[in-house]
Amino acid sequence: MNSMGPVNTVEVEPAALRVWVERRTVFLELTDGRTMGFPAARFSLLKGASDADLKKACLELDGHALRWEALDEDISVPGVVAGRFQLPAQ
Repeated sequence: MNSMGPVNTVEVEPAALRVWVERRTVFLELTDGRTMGFPAARFSLLKGASDADLKKACLELDGHALRWEALDEDISVPGVVAGRFQLPAQ
């Protein structure tokens, strides 16, 4: 008989420590140690953005959101990590 009680697990959503853009790819350094990137073309407003505006990405909500002020665009970090994009891969 197992004398240990139920094990409680807490799932923590990934957050970003850093965001940067290179060659129209948005990169994230995540709190769990991973680095990932996605093409800007996977989101409508980012696809049409100038390179200069695209590079002005910043983190909001303790790293749970990406923000482009000039584009008025917000993207969920957990959504991106889960592969939820507006547009299909090209």
